[in-house]
Amino acid sequence: MTFSPDLAAYFERIGYAGPREPTLATLNGIVACHVERIPFENLDVLLGREIILEPAAVEQKLVRGGRGGYCFEQNSLLLHVLGALGFSVTPLSARVRVQRPRDFTPTRTHLLLRVDIDGASFLADVGVGGFSLASALRLVPDVTQPTPHEPRRLVREGQWDGLALRAPDARLFHQAHFAGDWHDVYELTLEAMPAIDREVANWFTNKHPASHFRDRLIVARATRSGRITLVDAELTFRFEGGRAESRYLGSQRELLAVLDEHFGLRFPAETRFVTTGLARLR
Repeated sequence: MTFSPDLAAYFERIGYAGPREPTLATLNGIVACHVERIPFENLDVLLGREIILEPAAVEQKLVRGGRGGYCFEQNSLLLHVLGALGFSVTPLSARVRVQRPRDFTPTRTHLLLRVDIDGASFLADVGVGGFSLASALRLVPDVTQPTPHEPRRLVREGQWDGLALRAPDARLFHQAHFAGDWHDVYELTLEAMPAIDREVANWFTNKHPASHFRDRLIVARATRSGRITLVDAELTFRFEGGRAESRYLGSQRELLAVLDEHFGLRFPAETRFVTTGLARLR
């Protein structure tokens, strides 16, 4: 059965009142509002809840339920919204590389979107935590691109013939520039990620003991001039120009208050999140 997203409810959720034609301006407007209003979060994983990717369930959680989610939820929702607006969209797979050396091979457990507009290709990604894109990234290698937050670029490794053909070991690295240097966000090969692959990767992310989402609380939201992130008990505000301020939370009660105040995530007072990094909170 074809899923038809409730566009009115979605646009109200993200505070978007702009045009709906399938143009780059529309894509950028939607993406910017999405990352500001729908936080990235893995809280259901820590609470032992199932992450269901059925489109209606994702819409219920993120749009009507006032919650956030991780890449398979965030970008799945955006995939259906953009499709309903007439965009040409392809789900892509990637390996997240934040703080991981090049000689380590992470799992292919990231979902992002390729959007083709008037003969040009762009990447849209509202589901990569504190690195979620607030605007589309042109699918052009080896060119520094400004974004509403930090500069980005796509760097080729191995042999490519344009972006259509590549050697078996060739790959693209999506990088962000901060703290005076370029840092890998994820690697990709432009391989499509069909629904069955998303289901398998989602299971790993949600259930496998090796998934870092099972022992680390991660919540993030973009602002017009920066980002707000919460990693276990460390709350960080990043501002325009790269300045950052961090503080550590002192209790589970304060954690729940921060989730409400800064991310719009409300949980009953008795809720407790358990990770190694939160062990000292009472």
